Amino acid sequence: MEGIIVSFRRGRTTQNTRQMIILVEGVDSKEKAEKLVGKSVSWQTPGKNNKSLNGKITAVHGGKGAVRSIWETGVPGQALGTKVKVE
Repeated sequence: MEGIIVSFRRGRTTQNTRQMIILVEGVDSKEKAEKLVGKSVSWQTPGKNNKSLNGKITAVHGGKGAVRSIWETGVPGQALGTKVKVE
């Protein structure tokens, strides 16, 4: 299953680089998104190193099927709008 990184989890003046908001394909309701909690996510870095950053889906974000994920390390801003694998 694939998803798209939409944004950092943020407040009015702060952003948390370890927490991201993800839209998963085919998930359009809060009930469907609740089934994804606990699954792992991974993002491949671009370039020749091909590192993989790993995280975990922790909660539903809003009512339209977005989920929150916490990552092992901070995710760079170049990851916004790119795809992640949900396993």
